[in-house]
Amino acid sequence: MEAFDRRYHDFATEPHNVRLGLFTDGFAPHGQYDHTYSCCPIIYTPYNLPPRMCMSYKYVPGPSNLKRLIDVYLEPLIEELQNLWHVGVLMWDSVKNEIFTMHAALMWTVNDLPAYGMAFGWSTVGVIGCPVCMEDTRAFFLQNGRKSCYFDYHRKFFLLDHPYRRNKKAFTKKSS
Repeated sequence: MEAFDRRYHDFATEPHNVRLGLFTDGFAPHGQYDHTYSCCPIIYTPYNLPPRMCMSYKYVPGPSNLKRLIDVYLEPLIEELQNLWHVGVLMWDSVKNEIFTMHAALMWTVNDLPAYGMAFGWSTVGVIGCPVCMEDTRAFFLQNGRKSCYFDYHRKFFLLDHPYRRNKKAFTKKSS
């Protein structure tokens, strides 16, 4: 948050402004995913409040399966966030007895890989299934298994000077 505060100093110095987090995760309320009863709640958390207050509200998802359409429901939310960032909303300060303009910023999102794919419209399966690498993913398709394989691809995330970064032998079937 310090980098954000340095970059957006005016936002950071105004105590009325709100910092938000967005949490999404799909789950099956009855233990198994099916087309009738899976859901993906969207939870906003205001980080200006104490931790005991941030998650106090209960969110009850609807009865229909909207997991593939979550981006449609996020669109008005994104428009509202853009308005809160650029324009703000007039609020009443009961301590100072004055009107002020409150702005809000979405600080980050927290979600698992399937929820990431649903919320941000990126495929998280198949040959281009990595949202970090995107089109640069070097996955290949297993003909007999009919699945995408990312074997030996994780080494690129080691630091450049890490001993495993260039060690191909330690990550092959022959090394065991």
